Amino acid sequence: MAQTDNTKRNDQHKATLKAAHRKKHGRRHGTPHTTTLRRTLRREAPSTVGLLVDAQDFAAMRRYGTFPFDDHTVYLQQVEALLKALTAQGVHITVALFDPEDYEEFCAESGLDADTGASRSRFTAEIAAAGATVAYTGQGIDDLIPVLVSRAVRQATWEYATLLLADLGTCADCGQDIGRAAFDRASHLLMRLLETAGPGTHHLVCSVPTDNDQLLAVLHTHRDSTGPARLDSAEGAEFATVLAVAVALESRGGVVLRTSAPDSPDRVHGWRLAHGGLAPLTAGEVFNAYCTDADTGEPVSPESGVEYCAGFDIGAEPPENHH
Repeated sequence: MAQTDNTKRNDQHKATLKAAHRKKHGRRHGTPHTTTLRRTLRREAPSTVGLLVDAQDFAAMRRYGTFPFDDHTVYLQQVEALLKALTAQGVHITVALFDPEDYEEFCAESGLDADTGASRSRFTAEIAAAGATVAYTGQGIDDLIPVLVSRAVRQATWEYATLLLADLGTCADCGQDIGRAAFDRASHLLMRLLETAGPGTHHLVCSVPTDNDQLLAVLHTHRDSTGPARLDSAEGAEFATVLAVAVALESRGGVVLRTSAPDSPDRVHGWRLAHGGLAPLTAGEVFNAYCTDADTGEPVSPESGVEYCAGFDIGAEPPENHH
């Protein structure tokens, strides 16, 4: 009997110890409930992947011993596999352009060792907050790269144009901020252009030569038969900023508008910047501008089903104070 009681007490003691162990260590290692909660949090925590888009950038990163890849094609395949795996887990992903030169400068300014994965991760987080990114929606890597490069070019253009406007200072006669006045004027011109263009899908291009570069801004809008034009606010601000540079510098900037509407050929119109306004081009000037290669100056065959038309009067009053 005594042995039986001792056996029972030992069994109870072991059961108590096991229960205490499960209670104590279950919290540490994760019960099914806590594991589910962590997985839910993981799905709701966004991820950013820095992408080396071309072979030259990839080669620049190979000088770091902790960078594990030696073949750009394999690297892109692995990045695509990672993006798909994260998406399968329900994670929202943005892809950022990883520039080796910017990375090197970032590490030098921050006092970081560039040859570590932690530094690469920190830089990726920084560019995700302030740089050009694209949301990953399952597209192939070959489709993703051109979109990412285009987004980066757009942002660089906007930043450069913004700096140009900021450096213009104030007018010596009236004390007005020249850059701000030019941006307000450009925004007004853009709104008048969209209002006058009428219904349809519109594709606008603004080209502005500067001392160091050719600034280019693109804007896509759509307008129904009723209501105002619908446009992306970021694209609109970028377009107005580049147009403002032409206004402020009185450069040879120009704007081209291509309009598509159902059951009619596409129409192309054009304007040049003149005295703070948009002066319409003739149909012949629009044809020559649209059918000439900008790099070589060689003629380009006109598109079939496209009408090359004179620019129309957008009815924008002249600026009160033109600098």
